[in-house]
Amino acid sequence: MNRMRLVAERLSARRGEDLIFRDISFEIGAGEVLVVKGPNGSGKSTLLRVVAGLLARETGKIRLTGEGAQAFETVATACHYLGHHNAMKRELTVAENLRFWKDFAGDSTSGSGIGIDAAAEAVGLGGIVHLPFGYLSAGQQRRMAMAKLLVAWRPVWILDEPTAALDAAAETMFAGLVKAHLGRGGLAIAATHQPLGLGAVAELHMAGFAGENVEAWA
Repeated sequence: MNRMRLVAERLSARRGEDLIFRDISFEIGAGEVLVVKGPNGSGKSTLLRVVAGLLARETGKIRLTGEGAQAFETVATACHYLGHHNAMKRELTVAENLRFWKDFAGDSTSGSGIGIDAAAEAVGLGGIVHLPFGYLSAGQQRRMAMAKLLVAWRPVWILDEPTAALDAAAETMFAGLVKAHLGRGGLAIAATHQPLGLGAVAELHMAGFAGENVEAWA
């Protein structure tokens, strides 16, 4: 079966006048996880934002191939991005925040998301969607930010330090969410210093600081 694949070829990116990385290439398929590792300042977050379409690339190409790729006009429209910030309005209720993300992202022709209450249950916080997001603890806020990945289907999850502020039980819960996503034919790219509990994963090692190449693809 010609499963969906995300292919990145010879990517480079700048932040201001600085070249952060160059010549980064990788390929990842449905059901697979790529973990991006490297020291602070090596370009991990920048790479994820480039793949998600949030930052312009200096050079290179990013494309989707295989089954389901034609459903997306761009790679960015196939991506959910979970960054350092939760991207939720503190004054709005959890339900209102998740409703915004469900409507904003929408479902693609290749799949559909789940309901708001079901998403809250999936992250272990059912029954509190009526509360303002700002009332929640840091760990609860992070869990609810993860719920936005569930309310609209996107095959590519881009995750930047996704388990920050989570306890061990929540980390296990998140690993389950990712495994379920992979089981649906999704794929994930994560930058993290912590193990994600996903078993064997491919790793991309960013080496050093501005302008240095990727170290290895394993």
